Amino acid sequence: MNETQIRQESITFSPDLKCDDAWATYWLRQVTARLRREICWCWQERGVLPASSSGTLPPFVDKAAASLDMSRYFDRKKKFFSTDPTARYLTEQLESKAPSSENYLQGSFGWVINKLKLDDAATFTLALGLAVAFDNAMASVISACQNDPTKSQPSLAFAQKLWDNPEQMLKLGHPTHPLFGYGLLQHVGQPSQQYAVIDWESPIAVPSLVASQLLFPKSDLPSVLNSISFEANKEIVFTAKARLVAARLNSKPEEKLRVVPIQGPRGSSHSEIVRGICKLTDRNIVELKGDPNFLENDHYLNSVATFCWLRAVDLFLGSDMVSTRSDPKHRSAANVLPLQSIPMTVFIAMTEQSQLDQIPRHLLLPVVEVPRLSYQERITYWKMVLGAKSSGLDPVIAECSRRFRYEKGTIKAICEGLQAANKSISENEFIEACRSELELNMTDLAQKVIPRFLDERLILPRKHHLQFQEVINAMKSLTKVHYQWGTATVWNESGISVLFAGPPGSGKTMAAEMLAIELELPLYRIDLSQVVNKYIGETEKNLKRLFDVADISDTILFFDEADSLFGRRTEVKDAHDRYANLEISYLLDRMERFKGLAILATNRKKDIDEAFLRRLRYIMDFPLPGVEERMKIWRQVIPKAIRDNSKINFDFLGKQFPLAGGHIRSIIFNACLQCANGSNGHSENLLTMEHIIIAVKREYDKLNRSISLEHFGPYAEVIEELERKDEKH
Repeated sequence: MNETQIRQESITFSPDLKCDDAWATYWLRQVTARLRREICWCWQERGVLPASSSGTLPPFVDKAAASLDMSRYFDRKKKFFSTDPTARYLTEQLESKAPSSENYLQGSFGWVINKLKLDDAATFTLALGLAVAFDNAMASVISACQNDPTKSQPSLAFAQKLWDNPEQMLKLGHPTHPLFGYGLLQHVGQPSQQYAVIDWESPIAVPSLVASQLLFPKSDLPSVLNSISFEANKEIVFTAKARLVAARLNSKPEEKLRVVPIQGPRGSSHSEIVRGICKLTDRNIVELKGDPNFLENDHYLNSVATFCWLRAVDLFLGSDMVSTRSDPKHRSAANVLPLQSIPMTVFIAMTEQSQLDQIPRHLLLPVVEVPRLSYQERITYWKMVLGAKSSGLDPVIAECSRRFRYEKGTIKAICEGLQAANKSISENEFIEACRSELELNMTDLAQKVIPRFLDERLILPRKHHLQFQEVINAMKSLTKVHYQWGTATVWNESGISVLFAGPPGSGKTMAAEMLAIELELPLYRIDLSQVVNKYIGETEKNLKRLFDVADISDTILFFDEADSLFGRRTEVKDAHDRYANLEISYLLDRMERFKGLAILATNRKKDIDEAFLRRLRYIMDFPLPGVEERMKIWRQVIPKAIRDNSKINFDFLGKQFPLAGGHIRSIIFNACLQCANGSNGHSENLLTMEHIIIAVKREYDKLNRSISLEHFGPYAEVIEELERKDEKH
């Protein structure tokens, strides 16, 4: 075997490349021929003959010497290509004619060349990236050609090295070149940025999704993309805004990225709106599925977008891919967008418009809103999804359709769980399933309150107790009155708003917790320090977030010290007054539209804006308890475990100390802390009047209220002894 035969044997490292596109086959063979010719040169320059065994690549040599190749040996290299038999043969192969067919398949390699009008240098560079994706044997060949075992992928510098006219490669270094702007080539290991500076030495690659489409344009969709194109048997939603957007999409082809926001609450059928637009535009649309964390890799997102452009389909990103900005761990819509230079359309499902804040306005089409289900539509959908298992559940479905204002996606998920059981569904199981789906993310604006008074009752004068029962009855009657009697239309399906007014400790917070227990509703205490913001417009944004989340289901919002938020509107003297009044007006509007139970608690009723007082459904005063109420409170707050063993003069305590229920509870707690270890010479678990009298004195001192010894009657000696001890210390 002569030297030429050995050399030819040593470079047959790649199979004959064939794919669905004739242009791709032609240019992949061009890449193979140039790589083989470069291997011939490497054997020559490194001063060794090819090994006798077939497939052996030239050894690596000193990098410093090899780095001079481009400048020092360019002419010598050209001469070698024209004189060496193997290199000359390969050069002749490079001069073969390209395919003449112009019947390009959509999204194929040939279609891209024609669509983007790529010159031969750019086409070769794209084919070089494709060759690595198509044949993994190329990696070792490229490493050998670059004299570096760590460089197994090509770069622009390497493509320039292989090309006969290196100056033709210079235009590829511009960041706006279509190869990079359309996402056909990506810089491996570097963030993908619009018009980023091109690094000639960084590796380049054709993403696998893109490579598959370029080489095999007739292949099926990848598993991460599901077609949601129009189907005749599917329900289609045509809204006025959807028709407008459809007309805009059809008015002219894409020249850059276009973003169509689809806005709806959690659980909405965003895909139905997209399917409707698909029908109107006769466009194919695919939905990206899989782990949302994939989108943190912007190279992956760009590869999906490029694939969609090649395939002439639009992309839909569902709500699981785009989360709310209220949690910094979640992503905004701007962070799940591909390069703006890729001319394709992205439909984005979102829950609130603030998710669009960081998206450039020129990319956005009008926001298309998903129509919310009405009360009757919720009932119909519950029954449709449950099928035969809805039999006998009409009353509870009607009630839960008002209490839980879920959209189709959430209802369907709940029904799937209910239908999994092989038995009939009880009313309690149905309600519990609805409640378990409820996840109100109030973030830092509110805290969920777990009711504490499970075994107690609210002790009020009879008049006030009746008012309290009226609030309970009102909430329980909303479904019937709104939807059977028809008041929902007039009153905008509004819930109940209540004002609890009274001095500290009079039972306002306890009443709110008792309502939560009685109505079986979640209770949230609003943190006014987080809601009220000194910056203009921020308070309204916080309140909108709060009410939007709470409106998903019947919820109790408890505004403690509400006078600080619902105070009187003032005469406008400066800009601050004007915006403060706007905040109050916004509150009035949202309170009227809130569908749950809003409780405002205040110690200063006179400071509440009169406009609020007129619009509140109930105003309930909490007076200081009278003698009879105080006796009952004293008895109720003593723990059961020690109540029977303790000898307490409840008549004396109720008559002598005009305290609110909160103060009485504090006194008993402090007294229990002192008696638990058998202090004052008494045995454990025995609460005495002595413990309570001392705790009463401490409570008055804490409130900075004076009390004479006469008030303590027969227990005055206890207080005298306490004061002597205090003076001694």
